[in-house]
Amino acid sequence: MTKLRERKNNRKAVLRSLYGAVERNRPEVNGSALRAELALPDEDLSAACAYLTDEGLISVDWTSHHTPATVSLTHAGLCLMEELEEEAEEQEDRSKPEEVQPDD
Repeated sequence: MTKLRERKNNRKAVLRSLYGAVERNRPEVNGSALRAELALPDEDLSAACAYLTDEGLISVDWTSHHTPATVSLTHAGLCLMEELEEEAEEQEDRSKPEEVQPDD
């Protein structure tokens, strides 16, 4: 059984991958491609997708084997990822040293 930290990391990886796909104008991702990109076993990818679906962050079309056929961010998932990106940019801006203005 995977540990909580691993499960959380798997969920974050799924969201980041789907957000990256949206940025490349690919609104949905093939489940096999997502599995290969993230190098996750079927059970871990399915568990992450089931959790994120229950949270309303992604939408999944499931295969008959209960693995993701296609996966996409929902509006709520996209909003969350944009919010996280904005927060990261703000933190990055705060960590940059302020420019020193030359004295005239």
